[in-house]
Amino acid sequence: MTPINLTEKLIHISTHWDPHVIADYNENDVMVVKFAGEFPYHLHEDTDDFFLVLSGEMTMDIEDESHSVKAGELFIVPRGVSHRPRAAQECHVLLIEPKGTPNTGDTSTASSKPRL
Repeated sequence: MTPINLTEKLIHISTHWDPHVIADYNENDVMVVKFAGEFPYHLHEDTDDFFLVLSGEMTMDIEDESHSVKAGELFIVPRGVSHRPRAAQECHVLLIEPKGTPNTGDTSTASSKPRL
């Protein structure tokens, strides 16, 4: 039960699209990640996808729509909906998802989600 400084955690991440677990919350992983460029389209059959932009700006592509998500805004993708986050410039994002959820929707291509 100690405060977690998100900025300090993000300093230790040098890669993009590689979420790092910083806390556990009700059987969920709380993670920070850096986005830059495009992530592949994917979906999660069993869970919604939660994104909170901490700094910068990202775009969430959903099928035939695109939504800009700026620092201080969050975006939730409902389960089963194909989506792709992307960022023209590096942005920092907080993610919350059930433990064991592959970030790509496929365990064979998912990040290992190391703990910081």
